[in-house]
Amino acid sequence: MKDLAWIDLALTAARPQAMGALLRYFRDLDTAEEAFQEACLRAIRTWPDKGPPRDPTAWLIFVGRNSGVDQIRKTARNTALPDEKVLSDLSDAEADMAERLDSSHYRDDILRLMFICCHPDLPATQQIALALRIVSGISVAQIARAFIVSESAMEQRITRAKARVAKAGLPFEAPSAAERAERLPPVMAMIYLVFNEGYSAGMSNPDVAALCEEAIRLARLLQRIFPAEPEIMGLAALMLLQHSRREARYDGEGQIILLEDQDRSLWDRRQIDEALALLDKAIRHRKPGPYQVQAAIAALHARAVTAGETDWKEIELLYQLLEKLNPSPVVSLNRVVAFSKLRGPVEALAMLEPLADALDGYFYFHGVRGALLAQTGETREAREAFGRAISLARSPAEAAHVRLELDKLKEEAIPS
Repeated sequence: MKDLAWIDLALTAARPQAMGALLRYFRDLDTAEEAFQEACLRAIRTWPDKGPPRDPTAWLIFVGRNSGVDQIRKTARNTALPDEKVLSDLSDAEADMAERLDSSHYRDDILRLMFICCHPDLPATQQIALALRIVSGISVAQIARAFIVSESAMEQRITRAKARVAKAGLPFEAPSAAERAERLPPVMAMIYLVFNEGYSAGMSNPDVAALCEEAIRLARLLQRIFPAEPEIMGLAALMLLQHSRREARYDGEGQIILLEDQDRSLWDRRQIDEALALLDKAIRHRKPGPYQVQAAIAALHARAVTAGETDWKEIELLYQLLEKLNPSPVVSLNRVVAFSKLRGPVEALAMLEPLADALDGYFYFHGVRGALLAQTGETREAREAFGRAISLARSPAEAAHVRLELDKLKEEAIPS
């Protein structure tokens, strides 16, 4: 067992539970993180020869707690940890720890850890960065590359987030059932924000694109904590369906391929099947929520063998429901797109007009408006809309895609 890959997988899987327990014990993010890192180092030194313990999480908590306590004591007196042989032979202590850390403890610890990262005083970028560092254990360098900032700037961002959390004086007691219900929405929102950071980056930045996988992993973890919560099932299904198209979303040159033009044979059927099963299970609870509705829309695209078979009528109805559950101009914009497939560009443009003020700074609004204007033959207005979209593009791929649409308009304007 000299290959360290299995150790890395075990440490990654155990991290949220172990970090949550250590945070509850030490009530300080930095101390908990340092204690966990020390436990990981000891695991790397001892597990290759001795093999993994019966409960890796309990082992890491036990060793991390001893390490953290030792560091605290060293500020007053020099007290060494027990000998390495003693720490490496934790069969009795590990079993005792595993018995006391039941599933309820794990659930509360992980939820508390995620909720701390979603503190309302933190900007969204700090929430994501803190969650990736504390919950997922992604390095500061990787997070910095994902957000396209320097490593020192990201280190400062995470440090400021930790300071805000410490200043807020959050309670570390196990949350009640009512508190858990209140905490789930911001936790799910944080996970979806992580996913969208990766999804919007596409192929341009592998460090960001990998965030999609991490968000899906966190959603699965949340599922295990709350196996009967349909909105978590909906969130996981939504991300799986969106991520299943990753190989078809860009061509060999990194250009965006619209959904209707994608090679559907490249879609990941395994992820689609898992998502559809999750969605069916969620729907049986008869408690519709925004994530379930969005997943249902994505599922209709996934079930269509060709773009021409897409059930746009049902999609438009689902967007109407989503407008009631989670009203926003962006939801209304998506409904306009579905509506245009049913009633044409003229009526869709009329439906789009009331959204202009709210979405003037939104890339997709001007892209949709330009496309609809082009369909009606309003070439000059379409060019202006596409130009505005290019100025608001968040990535080179987005800008390049709109430039292609502009080029098409220019070609059509040249007399034959």
